[in-house]
Amino acid sequence: MYEKYLKTYFGYDRFRENQEDIIKAVMEGRDAFASMPTGGGKSLCYQLPGIMKEGLTVVVSPLIALMKDQVDEASARGIPAVFLNSSLESDETAEIYSRLYRNQIKLLYLSPERLAVEGYLDRLRELKVGFFAVDEAHCLSEWGHDFRPDYLVLSRLRENFPGVPIAAFTATATAKVQQDIVRILCLRNPLVVRASFNRRELSYHIRPKSEVLAQISSYIKDHPRDAGIVYRLSRKDVEKTVAHLRNRGIRALPYHAGMKGEERTLHQELFSNDEVQVIVATNAFGMGVNKSNIRFVIHGDLPKSMEAYYQETGRAGRDGLDSTCLLFYGSGDIVRQKYFIDRLEDPAEQRKSLDNLNRLVRLATVNVCRRRQILAHFGEEIEGNCGGCDVCNDTTEKAEATVDAQKILSAVIRTNEGFGITHIIDIVCGADTAKIRDNGHEDLKTYGVGKDKSKKWWRGIVDELIGQEMLYQDSERYNVLKLTDRGRKVLFGGERFFISDATASKEKGGGGVSLFPRTGSAEPADEGLLLQLKEARKALAREKRVPPYVIFSDKTLTEMARLKPETGTEMLEVSGVGEKKLEAYGEVFLPVIREFTQSH
Repeated sequence: MYEKYLKTYFGYDRFRENQEDIIKAVMEGRDAFASMPTGGGKSLCYQLPGIMKEGLTVVVSPLIALMKDQVDEASARGIPAVFLNSSLESDETAEIYSRLYRNQIKLLYLSPERLAVEGYLDRLRELKVGFFAVDEAHCLSEWGHDFRPDYLVLSRLRENFPGVPIAAFTATATAKVQQDIVRILCLRNPLVVRASFNRRELSYHIRPKSEVLAQISSYIKDHPRDAGIVYRLSRKDVEKTVAHLRNRGIRALPYHAGMKGEERTLHQELFSNDEVQVIVATNAFGMGVNKSNIRFVIHGDLPKSMEAYYQETGRAGRDGLDSTCLLFYGSGDIVRQKYFIDRLEDPAEQRKSLDNLNRLVRLATVNVCRRRQILAHFGEEIEGNCGGCDVCNDTTEKAEATVDAQKILSAVIRTNEGFGITHIIDIVCGADTAKIRDNGHEDLKTYGVGKDKSKKWWRGIVDELIGQEMLYQDSERYNVLKLTDRGRKVLFGGERFFISDATASKEKGGGGVSLFPRTGSAEPADEGLLLQLKEARKALAREKRVPPYVIFSDKTLTEMARLKPETGTEMLEVSGVGEKKLEAYGEVFLPVIREFTQSH
């Protein structure tokens, strides 16, 4: 039933996982909650019902730039869509209302601020709303990473539109955030979809930070045709990074809260339109980014939380092509983060921020699959080699630490697996504590065997042993340490133990960086044709004043360059080309392909 609309408007032959279930629920008048990763096809889940349902579909969207991009994309597919926000002139707004009252619009994008205006919900009732879609719904929850109080006006939707289905969409939501969203929106028996957070097209790499500006520019110089984002912790770091990149011939622009709004908007538009290669930003940049062909995201500093890291790295590879997430980490990042955490007045907020910091330090330093650690935060498990991170692909710098591991494991065994991390480290370091004296542990053979190294070093070894599942903390016995079968193998010489370079550098200070080519990149069948298609897309985008990816994604152009369609029928075989886009753009791209094929 829905496949015809899918092909005509979106150019796809089949739905992705979960999409059809969500669409069916909405079409049947049921509420829905969908937690789907960036690039997972959320917008299709409300745009397609918006085409099919009677009445108007209202999409609540947080940022003006995001609204404009989504309206441009919907319009390019032949869907009548508009947005209402403060960027419009009064005559433009009047024209939009005129079209709305004449039932000429199917999708209306609104900001939560507009909904909060006194009397606006009454006005909305005049427009025969058939469906509400709440995008970036994690903004509703104080437990979300980007809570926005203005979103709470959405709690009034149910009482004002009791019979209208509401669907909430987010790219990141823990179980607690999900419960908040369902409660605040008063969703009734919603279809709950928690799609896999595993972005297989993203590869995760973490490297010790040394000369971070040189490290960042070195990677970008090695990928001159790729667009990317560089995240830095402070405005000052953003400006320094931009200056460094420009001095090396890299087209880069800054983006941070200290800039004027018009300047930020201009820089984002230039980046979206492929006029610059790199945007360097604080975490102020992101939620309004709809650019699908971002090939890399670099973090020059440790992000603030696992959710923020997932959200920020998720801006790469939205078109499904292989992309890189690169984080440079150093111990100075911990000092900077703790400086801000110590100044938080709310003790609960302090604890939450420290938990976030510890989780990210563990991600950066423990020699365990990066993807597995990220997904575990969202309650998802994967087994084996993920094939898409530096740990699993064996490109991390590692050091053998079998002997030190045996010292820790021996101390755990000799204390009958009855003590926690701090006490075990005190034993190995030869500390003089009341607890050691009371238990007679100064007489153990392992007492003081590691006094030549710091407690920070030994804590790193314990973290690695736990991360590599050689030790575990028994939560039912006050988190005492216990050995696993693998731990016993290491203790008795049956297996060697390696630590990450980030852990090793805690003791020796610093550490080099080994940069790498992105693995598994999807190469087009004919790069020459792909470049010509991109040039045609860029010219057409300028003419229509929309970002190039609104015309066609990189993934669609890559498939065109591989299949080389020369007729409209053949063009419809390309994923992402529907009847509406063929009608609008076929006469631009088909001649390019025919001419290239004839001349080659």
